[in-house]
Amino acid sequence: MKTVITLLTDFGTADYFVGAVKGAILSVNPQAVIVDLTHEIPPQDIAAGAFTLLAAYKTFPAGTIHVGVVDPGVGSTRRPIIVRANKQFFVGPDNGLFTYIYDREPSHRVFHVTAEKYFRPDPSSTFHGRDIFAPVAAALSNGVKPREFGPKITDAVRLPLTLEPKLLRNGDVRARIIHIDRFGNCVTNITRDLVKPNATLRVNQKTIREFRNFYGEDSTNTSFAIWGSAGFLELSVNGGSAANLLKVRRDDTVVLTQSRKDAKKN
Repeated sequence: MKTVITLLTDFGTADYFVGAVKGAILSVNPQAVIVDLTHEIPPQDIAAGAFTLLAAYKTFPAGTIHVGVVDPGVGSTRRPIIVRANKQFFVGPDNGLFTYIYDREPSHRVFHVTAEKYFRPDPSSTFHGRDIFAPVAAALSNGVKPREFGPKITDAVRLPLTLEPKLLRNGDVRARIIHIDRFGNCVTNITRDLVKPNATLRVNQKTIREFRNFYGEDSTNTSFAIWGSAGFLELSVNGGSAANLLKVRRDDTVVLTQSRKDAKKN
């Protein structure tokens, strides 16, 4: 069956790991269409993997199977799982990698993969991406139903911080930086429905008042807010790194302050 299977890992491309995962998939389903989402997630950075999946999954068609392998607990008692959400599947470790999918798709279902007959023979304790997740994804692509891999569970592991910002009593929003991309753009968890006209942002004792429609709207090397392609408000600098300029890191707090004049009208 020609089913799309995406791969997201922290393997990089210098070693044989990615090629071996693809080989394990094609050994079970030679017709699978394999898409490399990325293999450049920072090593063991589960939160970065979670954001990347969130930003990309809705661009794929129904039936797509996403294999996520950012797995510092490989070989331990952490569970291999299948997630059914948005008419797609997610296969990987139960370590919080799919947290933002759970947040965005509340009707999701999670299955603990226990049916070892779908694994490669004698799976390595250090390479579950090849020996467990890849053949399970390939079996899914051949039409095996999630319930055939193991029981449904309701206690999937989540990251400690949710995707939703906190609405404060005074009308402000306490948000955070959920991702910093390779350009230094700081992606917050602020969505369009939270922002009113004349709003300002406060991060690391710095205030950002300017909102732009595109990066080159002004050539000055100052920080500004812009709506990013993942649907979240980002802090950016034209031609530079907002993360360096603002001296911020992932999970730092960003406070969105609404116009007090607008607040009184409400």
